[in-house]
Amino acid sequence: MRAESPGPQHEWLDGAAGPVVRPYTLTGGRVRPAVDGFDLVAFVLAAPTADPAGHPGLQPEHRRLVELARRPVAVADLAADLDLAVGVVRVLLGDLVARGLVAVHQPPTAAHLPDDNILKAVVSGLRAL
Repeated sequence: MRAESPGPQHEWLDGAAGPVVRPYTLTGGRVRPAVDGFDLVAFVLAAPTADPAGHPGLQPEHRRLVELARRPVAVADLAADLDLAVGVVRVLLGDLVARGLVAVHQPPTAAHLPDDNILKAVVSGLRAL
């Protein structure tokens, strides 16, 4: 037997998807983080002394992000663990970075990757073995 939701059905509620207005409320209507965007594979790490209890105004999702980031974790994994859209997690992480509770470590850009010639030389050396 399926429990009926209380009150009238609204256009921002969907029986299959649940409340579709929730991400909007979690971010306060913001769609961009307070700091620059984060790559999906960027690693998040909580500050060693991070205590979200000392920061009023944080939502439970903020606190959960700090908990999960006690060990390095990718932005995409945080979104999956919280069952939230990546955009929402990015906005919440921006709040935490602005408060100094977490640090985000971006993956190296293409400029920091080895030159193609170096990689070809390594492959050739491995084949010669």
